[in-house]
Amino acid sequence: MLSKRIQTLSPSLTIAITTMARELKEEGKDILSFSAGEPDFGTPMPIKEAAIKAIKAGFTQYTAVPGTPDLLEAVSEKLKRDNNLDYKPSQIIISNGAKHSLFNLFQALIDDGDEVIIPAPYWVTYPELVKYSGGIPVVINTDDMTNFKITPQQLRNAITPRTKMLILTTPSNPSGSVYSREELKAIGEVLKGTNIVIASDEMYEKLVFGTTEFTATASISPDMFQRTVTINGLSKSVAMTGWRIGYLASANDELISVMNKLQSQSTSNINSITQKAAIPALNGDVDEEIETMRRAFEGRAIEAYQLMNEIAGISVIRPQGAFYLFVNIKDVSNDSIEFCKDLLRETGVAVVPGIGFGSEGYFRFSYATDMVTIREGIRRIRKFVDSIRA
Repeated sequence: MLSKRIQTLSPSLTIAITTMARELKEEGKDILSFSAGEPDFGTPMPIKEAAIKAIKAGFTQYTAVPGTPDLLEAVSEKLKRDNNLDYKPSQIIISNGAKHSLFNLFQALIDDGDEVIIPAPYWVTYPELVKYSGGIPVVINTDDMTNFKITPQQLRNAITPRTKMLILTTPSNPSGSVYSREELKAIGEVLKGTNIVIASDEMYEKLVFGTTEFTATASISPDMFQRTVTINGLSKSVAMTGWRIGYLASANDELISVMNKLQSQSTSNINSITQKAAIPALNGDVDEEIETMRRAFEGRAIEAYQLMNEIAGISVIRPQGAFYLFVNIKDVSNDSIEFCKDLLRETGVAVVPGIGFGSEGYFRFSYATDMVTIREGIRRIRKFVDSIRA
C-alpha cells in the first residue's frame, strides 16, 4: 500500500535517542541530554517585539509564496553585507526552515539515478532527502586527520557522469569544522567545467570561534556563485528554532522559478508573523545578542574539548564552529549505536551515535547547554569509558 518512495526513508537516530532519553526521564531517571541541536538561549527580545507588533497590526493573512518584499530585501541586504553575495530579492525563497529549503532544492534538481556527493560525517537529513528524491548518495569518508573535510583529490575521484550535486556544510554539523577560503577555492577548481551544483548549508555561519573566519561558498569566484545554492536560516544563530524560517538563494532564475512553483503547491508562504519577526534578526538589530551567544558557545567548546580529551581511550578535534563535539570512540567501541544506548541506560547521558552521521566509531555531543550540565555529563562519560577499559 505504501509508496516505494516513502519506504526509502530511515528514521532519524537523533530523534530516536532523544525519544529514548525522554522516556527514561518520564520514568524518573536522572537524564542529561546532549543530543539536541538547539540553542539553550531564548529568542532575542527585538524579534519577539516585531512578532507582537505584527499580530497587533493584524498581519495574519497569506503572503507571497517566496516571502514578503521587506523580508526578501532584508535577506538580500544581509547576504551582501555579511557574505559579499549579490542576490536580488527575486532570487531568494523563504521556507519553513532550511530543511524545507533543501527539500525544495532536491525535488527541483534530482532525477532518478542522479548522484549527490555527500562528505561524511554529514547532517542526518541529507542522504535521506536525496534518496527520497530518487537520487543516489555518494559518500566521501573523512576523519580526524583532515578535520573532517574532503580533499580536492577525494572530490575528483568521486565525480562521475551521473554527478548532479555536491553538498557542503560549513560550519559542520556534527564535526564543527569550517572550510577556509583556500579550501573552498581548491574545491572550486575541481568543479570548473562541470555542471555540478553545490548545495552550501551555512546555517551555523555566525557561530565560529577563535581566529576562524567564515567564508560563503558562493563568494569564492563568479563560477562558484553561479553553481552554488546558498542555504541558511535563523534557527541556530538567532535561537529561532520553533519559528521555522530558512531561506535559499540562487543566481539561477529558472531554478528559483520552479522551486517557487513547488512551494506554491505544497506549503505556500511560511508563517506571516515569523516573516515580520525575522527582519530584526537579519538587519543587525540583534547582533549584540548573537555575539553573546557565540561567546558562550565558544567558552563551552573550549572547556568541553579539554575535558573530553582528558578521558583515556577517546579523543576529539577542537571545533571551529557550531555547537558540537564529534568524539572518536574507535579505541573503546566499534558500534556507536550500542555504545550510546549503553551510555544512556547506565549513566543517563544522551548523545547521538556517529553512524547516524555516516561515520562509525564516533558520537556527537551537543554543548548547547550550561557548563554545570556539560561538566557532569563528561564526568559520567569518563566513568562509563573507564568501566569499558577496565
